[in-house]
Amino acid sequence: MPRRAPTSPRATTTANAKRPPSSPPALKVSVAGARRFVLHATGLDQPFASVGAALTHLGYVQIDPLNICGRMHDLILRPRVAGYREGDLMRHLHGEAEADTRSPAPDAPPRVAFEHHHPTTNILVAFPLEAWPHLLGAMQARTRLTSAWSGRLTPRERELVPQLLAEIAARGPLSSEDFADDRRAHRPVWGKASLVKSTLQKLFFHGRVLIGRRRNQRRLYDLPERVLPPAVLAQPAATLADTSRWVAELKLRQRRLAWLKRDERRGIDDLVQEVHIAGLPSLACLRDDVPLLQACDAAVRAPDAEPGAATPASAVRLLAPLDPVIYDRRVTAALWNFDYTWEAYTPVAKRVRGHYALPVLAGTELVGHVEPKADRAAGKLVVASRSVRRGCSTQGALRELAGWLGLRS
Repeated sequence: MPRRAPTSPRATTTANAKRPPSSPPALKVSVAGARRFVLHATGLDQPFASVGAALTHLGYVQIDPLNICGRMHDLILRPRVAGYREGDLMRHLHGEAEADTRSPAPDAPPRVAFEHHHPTTNILVAFPLEAWPHLLGAMQARTRLTSAWSGRLTPRERELVPQLLAEIAARGPLSSEDFADDRRAHRPVWGKASLVKSTLQKLFFHGRVLIGRRRNQRRLYDLPERVLPPAVLAQPAATLADTSRWVAELKLRQRRLAWLKRDERRGIDDLVQEVHIAGLPSLACLRDDVPLLQACDAAVRAPDAEPGAATPASAVRLLAPLDPVIYDRRVTAALWNFDYTWEAYTPVAKRVRGHYALPVLAGTELVGHVEPKADRAAGKLVVASRSVRRGCSTQGALRELAGWLGLRS
């Protein structure tokens, strides 16, 4: 089977790029071949050498602060990056600085990635630098919206901005707790937010401050010119058409096999290969991934190919709740015959699987879920609930997770 093709950002992703006269015919593959392709193409079967390589290939990694048995971004990258440790993504973004360091060291290497919100979903993610021009349009649009979370500044917030920016310029990266101002926001989104916090949050959404580093996961905001390289900040905003094209391509880079809406497909038709799988609606992959998809399909069709169910216990893995493999519930249900919803933010009474249930992957089969919780005070990993197909053991995978967290199982 060929190695996963590296996906580097294209020099131009423009809506005016020359389109081929016609799209290639649809590629027919088996369910088993498609599953093996997704696992291989997203880095689960062949880990990347570094966080940067994984981030470039996937386009972004979603960030979430909850730490039940490891944070979302760490759980996504743990099986995909060789030797990955807890916190390696944050070290990749912000360096190895001590938690209480206010400013980066003078000889600190330039940033190669940063945190910001996806322009269409607003989820917080880690992006490589190439993303910056495509975020500027969404930043400007938010300044005109009515939203207590990310929209235009209220008169009280606008009055506070010069003071906040001046203190950040003088003192270095700061969190909302570093300001001597205890006024409350009128319309907080999450609980009782301070006026400083709501203002800084909007300034971040608008691109006027960026996350310079973190202190115990708390955001420390800094001026953009002290976070991103000058050449990145000097780039003009991408056009709406260019950004729409970039977002559609990003979806395929993240999931490698996905459903595309009609307007998404129209914008990147020259990059897309239609894929037909028996019993499933039409999916799409990047044309650059076609050789790997064909090789995976050929491998499972070979006379001596092992069936997906015949998987040794050592091949059982625990996926992140928002892993790219299962992110789209429709694809997960259709391709993997697996119904899963992340329920961390679901009211307790409505939860079916548990607070932070991890999907269980056995070979090329999704066979259930397990809900581990890290009891760091006791130094052990406990299992709150489990629902796994008969005959599949998760003990080895749980021991591996516990060891990675520095706990005993």
